[in-house]
Amino acid sequence: MSTSTYKVSGMTCGGCAGKVKSEIGKVAGVSSVAVELATGQVTVTSDGPVDDAEIRNVVEEAGYEVG
Repeated sequence: MSTSTYKVSGMTCGGCAGKVKSEIGKVAGVSSVAVELATGQVTVTSDGPVDDAEIRNVVEEAGYEVG
């Protein structure tokens, strides 16, 4: 198991957090996603290493920013 944490900006409500969680959850190998709306922290648990560029890409395509 591998865990990575990302800072996602632009989320302003539960719907935003749900969208980010859903999109990251579609990335191959991801087993769970936890979103802390108040801090913008997103924790991704996966079976093995996940490509950070792919996570960044799906978050940006959803309309948010990793940074």
